Amino acid sequence: MSKLRSLTRREWLAGAAAVTGSTSWAAPVAPVSVAKCPAYGPNLGTTLATMFDQIGGIGQLVRGKTVTMKLNVTGSPRTRFPGLLPGATHWVHPDLVGACCHELGRAGARRIRLVESCPGRKVVFEEFLMDAGWDVNAIRTAAPLVEFESTHNLGSGKRYSRLKVSSRPHIYPAFDLNHCYEDTDVFVSLSKMKDHEECGITLSLKNSFGITPNSIYGDDAGADEPNEAPRGGRESVLHYGKRQPPKSAPQEVDFSSNRYEGHRVPRILVDLAGARPIDLSIVDGITTCVGGEGPWVRGSKPVSPGLLVIGRNPVSTDTVAAAVMGYDPRAKAGEGPFRVKKEKGQTAADGVQWADNVMLLAEAAGVGSADLKRIDVRGARIKDAMFDFEAARNG
Repeated sequence: MSKLRSLTRREWLAGAAAVTGSTSWAAPVAPVSVAKCPAYGPNLGTTLATMFDQIGGIGQLVRGKTVTMKLNVTGSPRTRFPGLLPGATHWVHPDLVGACCHELGRAGARRIRLVESCPGRKVVFEEFLMDAGWDVNAIRTAAPLVEFESTHNLGSGKRYSRLKVSSRPHIYPAFDLNHCYEDTDVFVSLSKMKDHEECGITLSLKNSFGITPNSIYGDDAGADEPNEAPRGGRESVLHYGKRQPPKSAPQEVDFSSNRYEGHRVPRILVDLAGARPIDLSIVDGITTCVGGEGPWVRGSKPVSPGLLVIGRNPVSTDTVAAAVMGYDPRAKAGEGPFRVKKEKGQTAADGVQWADNVMLLAEAAGVGSADLKRIDVRGARIKDAMFDFEAARNG
């Protein structure tokens, strides 16, 4: 058993405070940059440029290429914490999106697509964002060519792209996705640093859950073919496996597998990472919320950690992000952030108050390293950047 797994939370926090990533017993993997960033605004571009340099630069990654950036804008734009716009709490912030587009354009990106699977039958992504107070025109002009597309259905595509899971699949062998996830050279996950009601935490890997189109993986998807006017929500298909996607899409590899969402969702995330690999992870922890992924979760509340975390490998990036949140990134199911809330009608005796650690599952699948001792952490040290999410949630 790993030494980290046997530590108490107090011991873990004390040990993590000493980790810099530069004293590894093995060769380090893809570097991760951490920055203390107290606010959004005009200094974001400078901060991002420095962080990109710290991970080796992004020019070679994006120059002359199409970049698709999946935003974390979960839920309705009108579901908010009182007095606050979504970008200040549970959505990525529009200032950061604009700054990322500008830096990608400055590094030579030919085209930038901003995407998300938005709820609703007929969704124009730009209007969806404007309902949340975004200045879409400012973002559109931040780089030479910025496009928007909701990937909840076919969108502007003529057909769905079938992307096969490159590793051994857990739940699905392949996914049918909007064309944007295939018709691109670089895939960026721009996520929010948050707790999560079912998965424990939500970072760059969890952000990929939203690439699945509601037309195929939604609660009202068709039985035989996609429903091109879905209402939204994927609980029946993805969370609980109560029904299958349309027959036109790949079906589960094992219909008798565990239906509990704490088992299913982390494994679906690993499958998605194997089907649509993340080339660049950007985690927005400047302002966010604790206790859940949005205002609909009882007990959630806004906080201001003042953090950004960026890396080329999503597992290593999420590992460092979890550490600066004050969590043990190698915690087992039922420990630390993976001791999640019970569902309505369930009791602790049901034995379902847990979620599997997606970072460890992804590490086992060969996606990346979840071992802090192997990760070259650059910029701010973990001990200097740490914001204790659990203490903030309980305080």
